[in-house]
Amino acid sequence: MTDIDIVRAWKDEAYRRRLSAAERARLPPHPAGLVELVDEELDTAVAGEELRTQQVCSLIFACYTLPACLP
Repeated sequence: MTDIDIVRAWKDEAYRRRLSAAERARLPPHPAGLVELVDEELDTAVAGEELRTQQVCSLIFACYTLPACLP
């Protein structure tokens, strides 16, 4: 398996699923490692910052009411 194939397998889930079990077993681990977030972290994560529901609602309201945010 070439370096290009390995990187593609890391990045492209559909491509990775098409590989045989033997090919998937030969893939080296992704250099970034396994990244998993629990649901609570995903619910509060916004662009690297945690926002409370009230803050998110305020941002949405401001964006839809300020002329500068409208297309």
